[in-house]
Order: sequence, then structure tokens, then C-alpha cells
Amino acid sequence: MCDTWDAPKKLLMFCQQCEQTATPTGCHQYGQCGKTPEVDAVQDLMVYCAMSLAPVALQAKDLGINTRDLDVYICESLFATMTNVNFGKRTFIKETRHIITQRELLKQQISQQLGTNVVWPEFANYSPDFRKSLVGQGKRAIEQKIIPQASDEDIFSLKLTILYGLKGSASYMHLAHTLGEDDDDVYRFYYEAIDAINNQHLTVEEGLKTALKVGEVNYKVMELLSRGHTSTYGHPVPTSVPLNAKIGKAILVSGHDIKILAELLEQTVDTGINIYTHGELLPAHGYPKLKQKYPHLYGHYGTGWVKQQEEFDEFPGSILMTTNCLMPPHDGYEDRLFTTSVVGHPELEHIQEIEKRHNFQPLIDKAREMPGFLCDEPPRQVMTGFGHNAVLEIAEQVINGVNSGQIRHFFLVGGCDGAKPGRSYYTELVEKVPNDCLVLTLACGKFRFFDQSLGEINGIPRLLDLGQCNDAYSAIQITLALAKAFQVGVNELPLSLILTWYEQKAIAVLLTLLYLGIQNIRLGPTLPSFLSPNVLKLLSQTYNLKPITTTDADLTACLDRK
Repeated sequence: MCDTWDAPKKLLMFCQQCEQTATPTGCHQYGQCGKTPEVDAVQDLMVYCAMSLAPVALQAKDLGINTRDLDVYICESLFATMTNVNFGKRTFIKETRHIITQRELLKQQISQQLGTNVVWPEFANYSPDFRKSLVGQGKRAIEQKIIPQASDEDIFSLKLTILYGLKGSASYMHLAHTLGEDDDDVYRFYYEAIDAINNQHLTVEEGLKTALKVGEVNYKVMELLSRGHTSTYGHPVPTSVPLNAKIGKAILVSGHDIKILAELLEQTVDTGINIYTHGELLPAHGYPKLKQKYPHLYGHYGTGWVKQQEEFDEFPGSILMTTNCLMPPHDGYEDRLFTTSVVGHPELEHIQEIEKRHNFQPLIDKAREMPGFLCDEPPRQVMTGFGHNAVLEIAEQVINGVNSGQIRHFFLVGGCDGAKPGRSYYTELVEKVPNDCLVLTLACGKFRFFDQSLGEINGIPRLLDLGQCNDAYSAIQITLALAKAFQVGVNELPLSLILTWYEQKAIAVLLTLLYLGIQNIRLGPTLPSFLSPNVLKLLSQTYNLKPITTTDADLTACLDRK
């Protein structure tokens, strides 16, 4: 990896955080996601300033000073830096200014409480000059403060792993917070993890320990988010969702934020507008309180985020993006694509939350202007809603199926989708899974095969959609329940995890699985470029983490594993 960092001044940007990098070592000229080097520089400057805040926030917490608003803000800010979330330079400049202002206010509070002026390390006093270009200062921060850490490739690799996993976990914590779920220990650890990234004396052992701690904390965060969803909307139930459009005006909602979807549904009651989900919002149809209260939550349109430019262009209504993954819009639909929450793009109208309410009237008005669907399409449908509660209700059937030999093996096939070649592997794999095996799936990777008819085993669908990427929590609960029922360890179950990754949420989930000691995970379509050869070797030796190969070879290895 280090060959790309020998002359950092030649690089326009440095980003390795997603799978779809321009080169095997990252994006260095322009972001494949659509982010410019200027946006990337200001984004990294904001992250660097957040790192300078960490020791101050930790000291404040030790003194009992309330930092909750700042805790929440940091989660939102880290979320905004993820791939395909926010493309606005001004957004990151505003967030940088706010972080520095709040850091200095915290310093004053700490000094007042201690009755003396605290001497802070130089790093905790860093502030950009807002009278000058923040783009230039961001690039210098990368060249002088971030990239030089690459002198020890393995330490730098682990620091990036911690940072990217932290971003993914913070995105889940943001959603949990909006549903009323918070945890002081989680927020404290986020600062500790950020502080560890800045530790110039971090060892490989400490770096790996902190990365696994990210996984541990993320497990807790996914539990908080699951509880927030189920306490608000009920436990998901198996639900048939129309994939065919019907006559009428229409709004399409994409992303992950079910709370924002519910808010839109409330504002569109009795308008005659049908609401369609897109991408990771498909599982919303499985929540009973949404289904019962809002019959105009009609169906699902399209597939995964990678086809959104084509699918959004063809959709005859207005469109709302609630979280990632946003792609730079085309002229054909940018005037009817709206963003909200942490998502943003300079070319798109953003709907702000004011006093805990979004005013979706512009989105609704645009839907009324559009023709909507002019005819009913032939019926098609897909099943969702197989969260852990629903699957555990049929646990006895599943256990009997295994004991009788009717169910030979479980495959968990899911994760983030992406546009790089090689992802047809996952479609082919599911098509080749033997008829006596069940396929569990989650996240947007399932859109490679989510409408496949795989049949049933004694009334149990062979393809079970567990939900969104954060519903890896459900997959874990199901795995733990099966291990308990069969009185074996999770790694002794007839279960294979074949995962696809793209962005930072997948890194957070992977770290959670490793923290839980789950072995033999197959990951693809390529391995993360930020994993140095030595770190990858360490993970392979400890957890038998390995890349996918061919569908036939991987299926044979999974089914033959004793």
C-alpha cells in the first residue's frame, strides 16, 4: 500500500473507505462515488477537527458535564462523511466550525469547574483558519497529519479500520437516537476510538483490540436500533410486498430511515398519493404498525442503490433520499429528487427538520405535478419481514427440519451492493444453493436475487429476508438461538456467511461478527484496500476470514465443512 503515499503532494485526494475505489489502493484523483477532491479535503478536515475534540469531550464526561447534544452531532457528522451520503462542501465547513466552537466552549466549562486553566496538548488546540481556504488546509492536514502515519503500514491500516467501522456504527447510532434510544457508554467509546486514532504510539495489538471494541459497541448499537424500530412499529412479520406499480400519483422513498418514512406517510394520508419504497426501505413493509395505519404504503419499486440513476429517471413521481446511498443525480430527475437528514447534494433541494418535524409539502407538491403511474402493471411480489422474532417463532420447524435431514445447511448471503464487476457471483451462488438449504439475506446486496423463487421446505421459504444491513442483529440472534438449541458453538452450526461489502456500515458489521468470534466468513467481491497484508494475514489466521473465489468452489467448501 505504501507506494501510493511516497509522494502525497502529487495526490489530489486520498480515500480508501469503500470497495469501489478507482485503483486497488484507493481514490487519489477523484472519488468514484462522485465526491470532488475539494469536498473530500474539507470532509477530512472536519474529521481531523473531530479527533481534536475527543480528549476534551472525554475530560468533560469525567467531570459530569453534559455533552449529549455534541455526542449526537458528532454521530451525524461522521455519518455525513460516509460514501454516497453528503456531497456538499458547505455542509462540512459548517460542521467543522460548529465542532471547533463547541470544543472551545467545553474547554471553558472544564476550566470553570476545575477552577484553573487546563493545559491542553497541542493537538487539542488545533483550529483551521476560517478566513482562508479550508480546502487547502484540509489537503495539508491529509499530507502532514494523516498520510505520514502510513510510515507504519499495519498501524495505519488498523487506524483506518477503526475510523471506517466507527463511521458505520455512528450512522446506526444516529438512527437509534432519532427513535429515542441513547447510550452514554456508546458515545463515550466513540470519543475513545477517535482518540486512539490520534495515538502516535498505538501498537498493532492495541489497534486490533480497539477495532474489535468497535465491533462490540456496534453490536450494542444495532440492538438499540432494533429496539427502537420494534418498540415503535412492532416486530416485523412476514409480508408480501407488491413489486408492480398501480395507477396513481406516487412518491418514492429510498435509504434506511424508517422514522422519516413514517413521518411522510402521516403527511400524505388522504392525499391519494401512493408511497413506494426503494432499496433498503423494503423491510419497512414488514412492520405491522406501518402496514395497519398507512394503507397507502403500497409497494416497492426498483432494486438496489446502484441502479438508482436509471430507476429514478423512470419513476413518474417525486423521490426522497433519507440516508445513503445517494449517487450524483442526472438532469432527468434532479428537479424532483429531494434530500433530508444527513444526506445532501448541491444540486438538490434539501428538506430540513425544524422543531423535530420535516415539512414534506415541496415533495408532495412535486408528486402532484408529475403524471404518476398511468396503468396497473401485472402483479408481482416479494416477501420480507423475517426478523429474528418472526424466525424464532418457527424455530421448532427449523430445528425439526435440520434433525430430519430436510434442511442440510444455512447460507447467510447479504451485505452492501456495489457497481464493480464481480457481484454476479452472489446471484449465481444463490441460484446454485441446493434445494435442501435455506438462504438468509439482508441489506441491499439481496437485490441481486431478492425476487428469485426458491420455493419452500415444509412451509418455510427457502429465501428469508431479515431486513436492512443493521438487521445483522437479527441474523446474530437467530444464529445464537440455533447454537443454543443444538448445544454447539456458533462456528459448529451448518451455517456459512458469504458477505458482500461496499461501505463503512459493512465494516462495522464485519467487526461485530469478528468480535463475536464468528469464523470462516467469506468476503467479496474484493477485500478492503485499507487492510495491509499483515493485518489481513492476522485476521485470516485468527478468524479464517477469506475472499470469495468461485461459486462452485465456495459452495463445495461450505457444504463439506465439518
